[in-house]
Amino acid sequence: MGKRVVVALGGNALGNTPEQQLELVKGTAKPIVDLVEKGYDVIIGHGNGPQVGMVNLAMEFSANKGGGTPYMPFPECGAMTQGYIGYHLQQAIQDELKARGINKPCATVVTQVVVDQNDPGFQKPTKPVGSFYTKEESEAIAKEKGFTFVEDSGRGYRRVVPSPIPKRIVEIDIVEQLVSAGVIVITVGGGGIPVVEEGQSLKGVAAVIDKDRASALLARDVKADQLIILTAVDRVCINFNKPDQQELATMNLADCEKYIGEGQFAPGSMLPKVQSCMDFVKSNTHGGTALITSLSKAADALEGKTGTIIEK
Repeated sequence: MGKRVVVALGGNALGNTPEQQLELVKGTAKPIVDLVEKGYDVIIGHGNGPQVGMVNLAMEFSANKGGGTPYMPFPECGAMTQGYIGYHLQQAIQDELKARGINKPCATVVTQVVVDQNDPGFQKPTKPVGSFYTKEESEAIAKEKGFTFVEDSGRGYRRVVPSPIPKRIVEIDIVEQLVSAGVIVITVGGGGIPVVEEGQSLKGVAAVIDKDRASALLARDVKADQLIILTAVDRVCINFNKPDQQELATMNLADCEKYIGEGQFAPGSMLPKVQSCMDFVKSNTHGGTALITSLSKAADALEGKTGTIIEK
């Protein structure tokens, strides 16, 4: 059994249309297969921000046109994106494996992630999804369906959904069995389909789980040696885009707390990545570390040539 790594891919790295995504994932597959070639057991999580917005928009548009298309609830839109992003990723990875003569299977698990129905995130939805509406349209839909809308930077009104903290990955035992059997597993797509527990049953809820937080939970549960969060930069920086910008090769938990206190990391982008790395590093008992780097530099970063390592 090789070292286990959980790789979290951003949804924005996958393009804005299915055609664009099919092309982009060919590039994504290469660094992932580099890791496989080096003997790592790879588990992949990914975002779905642009994709779930696109599916939601298409479903909303056709339902509103009255063409007989049923209204599609948000958890189902999330499940659709898990399916088609997973299909693209596994196809590209399988092609790359074959091209290198590596005989290894790759599979996607449609994954549900339990959230707490009392999570404060449900009281204050923040994640914008779907289309832009006028004030009047948004008020009519809010009245009919009970959705929450916010004015989005002068472009109109958009529905917002909650972003609760992930608590438990429902299919984690299946993921563990597959990884142990040598399968490259794609799971917690888009952060997972958010579900709440109602007695013995699970029920899908309209929310979006942060994929970095879900990947950190996944990494803890499969006892990964490393959580790798892939982003647009090779290393985490402090004083970002300022004359005294500084790249960081390593950070411990105290450093992370200090920089967060100084407001060094942007709330919508680097902050959740650093916090997710901290969650993993704090929660694992076997000395696992986290790594933030760019997709193209993933293999180099694992050899210590670039990237930012976060450790206890």
